[in-house]
Amino acid sequence: MATTNLNIRTDKAIKDQAEAIFNELGLNMTTAINMFLRTTIRENGIPFDLKLDTPNEITASAIEEGRRLMANSSAPRYSSMDELKAALEV
Repeated sequence: MATTNLNIRTDKAIKDQAEAIFNELGLNMTTAINMFLRTTIRENGIPFDLKLDTPNEITASAIEEGRRLMANSSAPRYSSMDELKAALEV
């Protein structure tokens, strides 16, 4: 099989963040890009199934807020969706 070079330009922060994730998955950039290209061909489209189970910053913040509310006995509690909706409409 003949190989060729693929040169791409991307933002350094994007490259660094992606490289960190690939390293956690035990991959280097070349292997990850080749996996992406081969999977694209196999799926006949762009695949995005390979990912870590790590919530993004917004989701992590929302989870933490929910945990704080659950630990706070004075936080409001609702026994039904109707009660919650009514409280949100106020």
